[in-house]
Amino acid sequence: MSSSAYTFSAVAIVAAGVVAPRLSDAFSRWIPVPSVVLEIVLGILIGPVVLGWAKEGPFIGQLADFGLAVLMFLAGYEIEFDRIRGGPLKLAVSGWLVSLCLGLGAGLLFQGWDVLAVVVGLCLTTTALGTILPMLHDAGALPTPFGARAMAIGALGECGPIVAIAVLLGGDQPAKTITLLAVFAVITVTAAIVAVRGRRNPQVARMIRATLTTSAQLAIRLAMFMIVLMLWIADSFGLDVLLGAFAAGIIERLAIEAADSPRTQEVVKSKLEAIGYGFLVPFFFVVSGMRLDLAALAEDPWDLALIPLFLLLFLVVRGGPTMLLHRRDLPSGERRALSLLASSALPLVVVITTLGVEEHNLKPSIAAALVCAGMLSVLIFPLVALRLREYSVRGAGLESGDAL
Repeated sequence: MSSSAYTFSAVAIVAAGVVAPRLSDAFSRWIPVPSVVLEIVLGILIGPVVLGWAKEGPFIGQLADFGLAVLMFLAGYEIEFDRIRGGPLKLAVSGWLVSLCLGLGAGLLFQGWDVLAVVVGLCLTTTALGTILPMLHDAGALPTPFGARAMAIGALGECGPIVAIAVLLGGDQPAKTITLLAVFAVITVTAAIVAVRGRRNPQVARMIRATLTTSAQLAIRLAMFMIVLMLWIADSFGLDVLLGAFAAGIIERLAIEAADSPRTQEVVKSKLEAIGYGFLVPFFFVVSGMRLDLAALAEDPWDLALIPLFLLLFLVVRGGPTMLLHRRDLPSGERRALSLLASSALPLVVVITTLGVEEHNLKPSIAAALVCAGMLSVLIFPLVALRLREYSVRGAGLESGDAL
């Protein structure tokens, strides 16, 4: 392809990112459609499978990969440890470990104990934290105990699979990988301590405040440095770079909460989200849609039938343990709602299937079926979950009123 063709491809990808939220807003009159779903759909539309307007070249691929790293950074940054510590975190850890066993077991149903089984199994253990948090916020549920539990489940649904990718897909020496993970964890903790102390330095704090609205933008430069540094460390250890990006997000969150004022925190967060969700993250999802091989999916009716099967498995693998573990501390309506939110999966499904196709010989049609199931999960499950919780809270209020 000529350079002008690659340039036009980039224009088409960015344009798709612009159109997606407009379409999401238009569809919201009838049904909420997350922008990420439309970004993938538009990527399919403009990609090689349908219109052929955009094709992936080296630059586009590298920019999309960096968009993925920023997505994982923002996922780590979203976790509010003060809100999920204690009971919610313990239940979330237990639930995710059960989901891991169930997911790997479900993966065995497809092709024995091999890489394909692991890839499918890990996809089933994910939760779309970045998708459900805004919906919980808009519904006023995020500050509640229900919101804390949803955040904890989502955090484990993003952090757990990333660690599992490093262990199960990181090579043929699990003991060595686990050792490297332990060393990486020590480095992450050390980096967090250094970052917190550095942000508390009066001169650094003054410079951060002074450059919030200037071209220097020290706070954002520090965040970008942390991403690149942790990516480099993870890559040097032979670990998946996504782990480095996720760790960078956690470090940045801890540093900014410990050292900066609420106003500074809000400004820095808005700038980071502007960089990520304004450009790099949608670029990644549109390119992910371009990479989906829907033609291969349509060729085999069995592969097409996998979509509802995977959708059901999301409910069983993630929703089942949530229903069981929260049976004592939530009413039945909120428990079902929480199970549906836990079963909503898309961003990491795209990530894991991309790795599976590129590095571990996952069939493109199965990858497409998993992504399509993930798209349906974020379209259906959160909407039903919020309705169930609304009915549950309303019913509890009526009962309380009756009691009075």
